[in-house]
Amino acid sequence: MAAGRDVRRGSLLVVVGAVLFSINAGVSRVIQTAGVASTTLTTVRCTGTALVLSTVVLARGERLRLPRGGREVARVIGFGITGVALVQWFYFVAIDRLPVGIALLLQFTAPVLVALFVWIGYREPVRSRIWLGLALSLGGLALVAEVWSGLVLDGLGVLAGFGAAAALATYFLIGERSVSGASPLHVITEAFIVAAAFWNLVSPLPRLFHTDLTTPTTLVGSLGGVQLPIWLLLCWLVLLGTVVPFIAELTALQLLTATEVGLVGMLEPVGATVVGWAWFRETLSVVQLLGMVAILAGIAVAQTARVTRRSPDVVPGV
Repeated sequence: MAAGRDVRRGSLLVVVGAVLFSINAGVSRVIQTAGVASTTLTTVRCTGTALVLSTVVLARGERLRLPRGGREVARVIGFGITGVALVQWFYFVAIDRLPVGIALLLQFTAPVLVALFVWIGYREPVRSRIWLGLALSLGGLALVAEVWSGLVLDGLGVLAGFGAAAALATYFLIGERSVSGASPLHVITEAFIVAAAFWNLVSPLPRLFHTDLTTPTTLVGSLGGVQLPIWLLLCWLVLLGTVVPFIAELTALQLLTATEVGLVGMLEPVGATVVGWAWFRETLSVVQLLGMVAILAGIAVAQTARVTRRSPDVVPGV
């Protein structure tokens, strides 16, 4: 960490990032309701964010260094595709089909997957509390899905949520073994550039203009009386829904450890649940709410279960 520890300021930055990411889940759902496909929305978010972050780097009098050698090229591409390209797409699919809080909570199980993988794959020692974390997470997931009544959640949405978790876990595993002295801002900028290139091949940006971006669209739910043009919502998605919270959390990493940032950042699925309830009138049963608490507890336990921490300096949000 470049700067000294400042727990209060660092925590505040993470909270700001989590709140903006949570609100962005609602904005993203409105854009999708207006007819913008998940793939196109992912392209817009990745491309716009890559352009803005690149501008920030240049404004700081810095420049991005081209990767050298096959290993570094693979690292940059792996970061971009797993930590940004796939996570963003799975995220959009999940929030389109699930209550936003549950969608984000599924993605946030990534630390549990990481701890299990390093124990099984790398044979890295983990504290015995990992089993408590795993039990809490699995039990919580069962409560959230109300499995005794048959799966009450959209199956594709659940798969997308776990897909986001797997992609994010892969990103962390690549990051902690590949990133050392690199600037976190440069790393995440490179990742978004790769993701933008990837998604422009899959779903080129011009497809966005098949939708009339100037047509006012209702914000639905409790904000159904408010209408905003799609282009304005897309600006929020890129600037206040991605760039600002990313920079806030990157700055927090100079003041807190990656584990601390991850733990405070767990406010994001909580915030998304509040957004879903207040904005989209989503309701969860008491059992589902208890399940969410159990999952959050399991994630927190898993975050601290590893004996050796080589966490990456970049903790991406959504």
